[in-house]
Amino acid sequence: MTKPSKLWQKNIDVDRDIELYTVGRDREMDMYLASSDILGSIAHITMLKSIGLLKANEHEALTIELRNIYDIIQKGKFEIQPGVEDVHSQVELMLTDKLGDLGKKIHSGRSRNDQVLVDLKLFIRSRILDVTHHVSHLFTSLIDGSEHYRDVIMPGYTHLQVAMPSSAGLWLGAYAESLADDMVALKAAFDITNRNPLGSAAGYGSSFPLDRDMTSRLLGFESTVINSVYAQMGRGKTERIVASAIGNIAATISKLAYDACMFNSQNFGFITLDPRFTTGSSIMPHKKNPDVFELTRSRANRLQALAGEITLMTNNLPSGYFRDLQLIKETFLPAFDQLEAMLDMTAHIINNIKFNKEALNDPRYDAMYSVEEVNRRVLRGIPFRDAYRQVGLEIENGTFVPDTNIHHTHLGSIGNLGNDRIKNLFNKQMDKFMQYKDMINHSINILLTDNPRNLI
Repeated sequence: MTKPSKLWQKNIDVDRDIELYTVGRDREMDMYLASSDILGSIAHITMLKSIGLLKANEHEALTIELRNIYDIIQKGKFEIQPGVEDVHSQVELMLTDKLGDLGKKIHSGRSRNDQVLVDLKLFIRSRILDVTHHVSHLFTSLIDGSEHYRDVIMPGYTHLQVAMPSSAGLWLGAYAESLADDMVALKAAFDITNRNPLGSAAGYGSSFPLDRDMTSRLLGFESTVINSVYAQMGRGKTERIVASAIGNIAATISKLAYDACMFNSQNFGFITLDPRFTTGSSIMPHKKNPDVFELTRSRANRLQALAGEITLMTNNLPSGYFRDLQLIKETFLPAFDQLEAMLDMTAHIINNIKFNKEALNDPRYDAMYSVEEVNRRVLRGIPFRDAYRQVGLEIENGTFVPDTNIHHTHLGSIGNLGNDRIKNLFNKQMDKFMQYKDMINHSINILLTDNPRNLI
């Protein structure tokens, strides 16, 4: 294979320590972007042919070889050679190895700046669509559990004090609806991602008559980022917006994990985790620790910090490209894998969780029925403030006798969970994602399988 070199290198070799420091983990991170780099390159050379910068036979040869490299990536056999700076250099090296100087022509009219921008957009877009399926899996587990345990009464808390009657169905359904709102934010992040920056070059366009809308159509983007300077300003901004949407989902999972840890403890005892999902103590033989939820909580909190980290890395940068942006990849690109793992693990545990129907037999929970008793007296004609005082004094005197027969009928209450409407909210967002997925898959399929002569 041809001796590796850098796309920008001339006659001076960079100091070895400087090279190691500046490249950092970029080769490792670029493996996430390899397939996206191929798709962007196929679209780019197709556009170059349409404006006369590539001949038909050159375009066909490059397309065929780029598709071969894509297959290598899909089979897990692609690697960035030692001495090769990044995925873009590796792809160009493989092309020149097969096609000679023709391989160098793929870089006409673009910079590594807009090349990595489009790679990131394609990667993020694809991974957001992947995430929606994992969110949907957890959502289904929560809704199914909410229906199954809808009649299991639990105490609701304010200030961590026993407050009013709640239920397992209401608790699980709350997290399902939270995910429905999280999907709205994720869809907004997807819409910002789904705009094409290719053709902005180093941030100031090109003297070539690039057809930027054509590459948008070929790659299935909703629109083109119009201003070349703004296209470059989107680096970091897109990641921050997407990280914020990821953080919303992580926040929902974190709160659920905290509740589960608390409700599983002996002092609460409302739920029981499958023994297979707990760990023991090296000294206390009775312990069944909810480590999986504790780790989930911490990992979710770490994901919530990601948007802030990106903000701190970018908020003092002026317009234009700066190498600072490279480091965002190190925490941002793996975040999708981390989120999906947490979603799947949480769904797995929720599917196997058990609720203790006898927990409320403990007299410590008697007072949670006080509001119900106040309301009963109000319905009998006693003014609310008088009824409130009567019941309060009975509790203080130890004479309050709870009536556990409760009857809630309004939407979103114990007796009327509204799960069908929550499902409709969630499915409305999922339907939008699926429409985009179909359109994008159609575009990508054409790039990868159609006769190169028919791509334009």
